[in-house]
This record gives sequence, C-alpha cells and structure tokens, in this order.
Amino acid sequence: MPSERSARVTEKRSLRNRSVRRSLRTSRTKAARALSGGDAETAQQAVHSTLRDIDVAARKGVIHANKAARTKSRLARKLNAAQADA
Repeated sequence: MPSERSARVTEKRSLRNRSVRRSLRTSRTKAARALSGGDAETAQQAVHSTLRDIDVAARKGVIHANKAARTKSRLARKLNAAQADA
C-alpha cells in the first residue's frame, strides 16, 4: 500500500494530467473542425493554439515527447494541405 504522501502526490498529478489531457483533446477537436471548415485564417490560429497545447502536455510529461512530435507533424501537414487547396 502506498504511503500517504505518495498517494497525495499521485492524486495531485492525476488531476493535473486529466486537466491538461482534456484541454489537449478539446484543442485538437477545434483544430480539426477549423481545418475542415475551410477558413484558412481560423484554421491557422486553431492549429497554432493546438501546437502550443501539445508542447505544454509534453513538457509536463502528460504525453511522451515522441508522440507530441508525431502529432504536431501530422497537424502541420494537414494545415499545409488545407492552405494549398485554398
């Protein structure tokens, strides 16, 4: 059984991780909707915001650094494709 301190720390970290993960999911959804919407300026702002959120999540250890890089790369490719079509 974990000590009381480690249980407190785990609870605190899991609450923070849940919050960061939820905001990351919301941000990615907004970016996906903006990319499919067709407005290039809105899509660029949404993607920029999402990239920042991905960096925060990776820095805090919520997601792995390689996953962050992979996700950012895929998002950037989608943005570039959307801007090329427009």
